[in-house]
Amino acid sequence: MSESALYTGKVVHLRHQGRRHRLEYGVFSLLLDLDELPMLARRLRLFGYNRAGLFSFHDRDHGPGDGSDLRPHARRLLREAGIGDCDGPIRLLCYPRLFGYVFNPLSVFYCHDRQGRLRGLIYEVGNTFGERHNYVLAAQGGARPVIQECPKRFYVSPFIPMDCTYRFELGEPGRRLRLAIHETNDDGPLLDAWFSAERRALDDRQLLIAALRFPLMTFKVIAGIHWEALRLWLKGLPLYPHSAKAESTTQAIQNDPT
Repeated sequence: MSESALYTGKVVHLRHQGRRHRLEYGVFSLLLDLDELPMLARRLRLFGYNRAGLFSFHDRDHGPGDGSDLRPHARRLLREAGIGDCDGPIRLLCYPRLFGYVFNPLSVFYCHDRQGRLRGLIYEVGNTFGERHNYVLAAQGGARPVIQECPKRFYVSPFIPMDCTYRFELGEPGRRLRLAIHETNDDGPLLDAWFSAERRALDDRQLLIAALRFPLMTFKVIAGIHWEALRLWLKGLPLYPHSAKAESTTQAIQNDPT
């Protein structure tokens, strides 16, 4: 039985400081077991792996961006963060390419040991400047949900300062999935963002339904980012400019309050 799946649901952002602002979009994501990618490409007519398709997944859209196998990349980040025993399945929650285009503001690698227990998480954050940053954390003891705090170290939005703290909350994807990020600063809660969704089989029927229900979704992701930025600018929120383009970076988080 395939561990890969399709999740349909909604993304919600709620800003608390300055001017209150809320956005909500219907979206879908794929949970891809990296070991299953060649099999999925053979079995599914609407999905391609490192090739064109209505839906596709390309290794170069993640990790170092050079098209190399993502499994060694993820395990190297975990080792460098001091997180061991992650030699089992690695599953990636992300948007796929749709008609050849994708932009992933956030992708999550769920990394397991050989017994299938969750041991490590990699939050891969991307911005519109083409940069990526990895927040790498341990899931000690298999606690549910995983709760983790860390300082912000990567520029994402011109309307959010850098001196903030993230609090991640998530559990392993099951029949339902919920991933929440709470951002705070010295003035208190700044932004809450979450993705909540229900699991569907990853097959051609569900892919076709997703394409009809969310047409051109991946284009709408980047269009939505700029539309919401315009709305925030019109509300008079201050701008925090990006100083300079940086190389892809990694932030290891050693403590796990769960």
